[in-house]
Amino acid sequence: MSDWSDATYQKWWPGVHLHLHPVTAGRSGHLGDEVVMDEFIGTRRLRMTAVVVEAVPGRKIVWQMKKGVRLPAWLTIEVTDRSGGVDVRHTITAGWTGPGRLLDPLLRMYLSPGFATAMDQHVHTEFPLIRDRLHPAAQVIPIEHRSQP
Repeated sequence: MSDWSDATYQKWWPGVHLHLHPVTAGRSGHLGDEVVMDEFIGTRRLRMTAVVVEAVPGRKIVWQMKKGVRLPAWLTIEVTDRSGGVDVRHTITAGWTGPGRLLDPLLRMYLSPGFATAMDQHVHTEFPLIRDRLHPAAQVIPIEHRSQP
């Protein structure tokens, strides 16, 4: 999730994932990297820049959304190993703290219950598709272990 290209992103979900590519490079470990994100969430096209504000290679990435200025909205993707696979957690956090929270109703207009439903459906389709991209059947070699008596 930290090596971005439009071609790879489009192969993940053709017609829905449109663009995901770097526009500026940050420090080592991808902190401060800015990427263009452009995809459909249901019928809504979501286009913006995202800034990497936290990254743990292979485990976690946190992007802060930006439209000219950084917005009080973050997308976090966390991966946890489990027996037989991984769990992926996709979390959107939004809202101001302090006096800015008076503007939260504006966020609620954009991040409506309909958007939340569309995002939930999107993620439940999206992540199984990445499994298939990372481990296509032709590349997965089953290994059997048999103990000898």
